[in-house]
Amino acid sequence: MLDFFVSNAWAAPASQEPGLASFLPLIILFAVFYFFLIRPQLKQAKQHKALVSALAKGDEIATNGGILGKIKEVGDNFLLVEIAEGTDVKVQKQSVSVVLPKGTLKTL
Repeated sequence: MLDFFVSNAWAAPASQEPGLASFLPLIILFAVFYFFLIRPQLKQAKQHKALVSALAKGDEIATNGGILGKIKEVGDNFLLVEIAEGTDVKVQKQSVSVVLPKGTLKTL
């Protein structure tokens, strides 16, 4: 009796096989992440590794913690840094953030 008012629900036609067009947004998203996030971080890590490997006795440095000093000894993993006359601290090589130009500590 109510069949007159109710219409039949038919299944949607089968979709085509997924092609390159369906993966294109994912590929574009990966490319954006690579060029704007991953690649710059890899480049910065490579530069920091080169900076750490080039540390030598007598270099003036600043650490990530803000300590300024002059390198007295270079070890495999640690540096002995003179932060004031007669005051030496041992810091990890990886904590060095920048090598300062010679004479910078005298001007501060």
